[in-house]
Amino acid sequence: MQPVLVRVNDKMQKDYCYLLTEPEGENFDPEFRPELTPPEMLRLGVFGGKYMTDCRGEFPPEWYEGAKLSPSRRDPSLNFFGVDASQPLSVWRAKGWIHPEDPRGWFQWYCRYFRGRRMSDDARQILRWKAMRRHIRQIERHCERGDLFCRRRQRQALLHWAYDSRLI
Repeated sequence: MQPVLVRVNDKMQKDYCYLLTEPEGENFDPEFRPELTPPEMLRLGVFGGKYMTDCRGEFPPEWYEGAKLSPSRRDPSLNFFGVDASQPLSVWRAKGWIHPEDPRGWFQWYCRYFRGRRMSDDARQILRWKAMRRHIRQIERHCERGDLFCRRRQRQALLHWAYDSRLI
């Protein structure tokens, strides 16, 4: 694949550029096996619909078809489980979870990784994704399989990390 240069100009990044060096949705690290694609996550309802409202120029238009988005402010009712399962960006920054090249956090990293960007922060982000499995085990221990009303906040958080918690 010939590398493709992507330029980003949105509310959080000006004149940021990165290269897509892998085909979209392919050649992932063998340790990273997300169950949902970014467009699937947007259609299911993640981050109260606020996450990707000013990034349309960066990602393919088909990602936004059927996406549950809120142009003005975060709306937890748009989330698949109808609950707020997010922490403010200020908390993410304070905990050191934000890499300068992805100021919106893990989901921005995942969207760019899915599209084909590879970078030095990939291993750290994949470890963070793997750490979310503890929530799967908690749901499995405390909920009947398929009971989508059990631990809705944990289930929503898992959706934010590309785990399909509807199947647990």
